[in-house]
Amino acid sequence: MKTLKIVVLAKQVPDTRNVGKDAMKADGTVNRAALPAIFNPEDLNALEQALILKDKFAGSTVHILTMGPPRAADIIRDAMFRGADGGILLTDRKFAGADTLATSYALSRALRKIKPDLIVAGRQAIDGDTAQVGPQTAEKLGWPQVTYAEEILELKDGQIVIKRRLDHGVEVVSCPLPMVVTVNGSAADPRPQHAKRVMKYKYAKTPTEMQEADQDYIAGKEYLKIEEWGVADVDADDAQLGLAGSPTKVKTIESVVFQAKESKKYTAADADINELMAELIASHTLG
Repeated sequence: MKTLKIVVLAKQVPDTRNVGKDAMKADGTVNRAALPAIFNPEDLNALEQALILKDKFAGSTVHILTMGPPRAADIIRDAMFRGADGGILLTDRKFAGADTLATSYALSRALRKIKPDLIVAGRQAIDGDTAQVGPQTAEKLGWPQVTYAEEILELKDGQIVIKRRLDHGVEVVSCPLPMVVTVNGSAADPRPQHAKRVMKYKYAKTPTEMQEADQDYIAGKEYLKIEEWGVADVDADDAQLGLAGSPTKVKTIESVVFQAKESKKYTAADADINELMAELIASHTLG
């Protein structure tokens, strides 16, 4: 039976339901410290697909790879509570301010070191909505990719069989390993955190977190170790990282406030209903 080494690309993102006036910095980058942070929703769908494969193929492993500040280790712990085996946090000041091109470069350097059989990622992150990082990472690795995946159906003869959700229907495709899959939000919902796993992994920490706490929780418990890699660990070119390696530049930021137009009040009278219908048809809201 095939065992799989699976890596899930995940991102801790600002909660876009709570965006305020301090959401952006002067240089056009997101002020993440000012916003609540959450596990990117479609990355949770991707994690679930990886865990389904792990359940099917005994001995398979699932690890999270994420890039961000030290607090991004929170989503690695979240994934471990749900069934992941561990994770790696790419964190270094040189990674800061990266656009999709610089991000995919950094991830690809780490993945070359990890050497997984399968990479699974969410279709896109809610803070950028570009859907570019997964495909760009595949391109940099020179691996085939399947996008808009809704369900990983089976692994057969070295081929992954995948159902894709498209605008006007679905299609089933197969692709050889190693490969990259990006998963839609229409895929299976993520399983909840498991109470026993929460108790087992709640003290999992990165080296930075242990230093800040001035405590060593990992002594004799390697399963609690969350790896932390910097630029030197992935042998990356500084010129292709962070702001320096990001051709996307934010020139201006405009705060848009939506205001309601004048309102009309209609009664149940036939004349009012006829007037409303005429207005909706004229504005092409109906018809």
